[in-house]
Amino acid sequence: MIAMVFATTAMAQSDPTRASSAASSTRQLLPAKSVPQNVIASLTSLPEADTVVYISPRLIVNEAAGRVLPPKDLSEMREGLSQMKKEVGVDLGNIDYLVFQIRFKKPNANLDFSLPEFMTVVGGDFSAETLMQFAKDALKADLREDSYGGKRFGIMTIPELAKQAEKTPLLKSLSEVAVVALNGNTIAIGTTTYVKAAIDAAAGKGRISPELLNSVMRDQTALISAAGSPWTAFAKSFALLGTENNPRVPKCDYRLGDFYAALTMDATSFKFRGAVNADNPDTAKIIKSLLSMLLQQAASLSNDKSAQAVLSRLVITPTETEVLLQAEVSSQAVADYIREQTAPKKQPEVTPTTTTKPQEITKPIHRRRRHRRHKKV
Repeated sequence: MIAMVFATTAMAQSDPTRASSAASSTRQLLPAKSVPQNVIASLTSLPEADTVVYISPRLIVNEAAGRVLPPKDLSEMREGLSQMKKEVGVDLGNIDYLVFQIRFKKPNANLDFSLPEFMTVVGGDFSAETLMQFAKDALKADLREDSYGGKRFGIMTIPELAKQAEKTPLLKSLSEVAVVALNGNTIAIGTTTYVKAAIDAAAGKGRISPELLNSVMRDQTALISAAGSPWTAFAKSFALLGTENNPRVPKCDYRLGDFYAALTMDATSFKFRGAVNADNPDTAKIIKSLLSMLLQQAASLSNDKSAQAVLSRLVITPTETEVLLQAEVSSQAVADYIREQTAPKKQPEVTPTTTTKPQEITKPIHRRRRHRRHKKV
């Protein structure tokens, strides 16, 4: 239910004054457990990106889960996490951040369109080297080693995508996945070129823009937040900014569509806040109208009453330069929904029916008539 709300979000990242109206509505949170400064420092060492999704496993596991999961499910979750720590050496409750990044590329000299690159970076209280060794032992021959920028990293080929890439070269960049320990407690996994970019960023080259990082980390008590610039991604992919070998100065610098979204919680409820940059009030009203129609359509297609209730609570407000989105759902409502979904389904009772045995059809017995022989006189 919360995930459905989270999927409908957006907010401007380029102008702090534009974001203030959405950000101010997210300040009424739990007793603030802000992200430690060492985590912020780690995030500044991420490579450049066009979209970033930030997740706080520590808050989700240690704070949010206890509010919404039934006691039995919570106990089973903690038992599973304990087992995972024994086998892998990672306690999910001690993970500071999980960041998912997407980066679009400029076309090459042949003007070939390239798929975006993906990467996940995980940092926290664990040994990255131990986790790397676990991956090597588990994958064995499937993981080959390489080096870049003074770092050893592993590469695994995905056979299914590799075969498809022979016919469709566009998929080649997705046919391999690389994994590297960026430092003692940070590990990155993603497309090979993006993992190499993460190694460069750790050394100080090609780091994430402060504007994008400030946007996604605007509320440092968020369970989940996201920010991105879809127009910039489009401009890069379709050569509006030139090619890899021939950069081009953009003719316009629109921030239309730049977005921010966050899911937070306070003592009694979960809160969703987000916005999308609309540039001017007329565009804001048009976007608001389109989003309202999409929500009405989604509500009419859904048979889930809880989802319909959440969608009905989503408030969309156009302003001079952006469209704000906000919704609030009580912790109890989320807990009730999860309990309802995880409860064992009752099997419908089958009432035995008595059937009469069909009457056997017997074939008539035809008796042969015996003919008497008359004696001749």
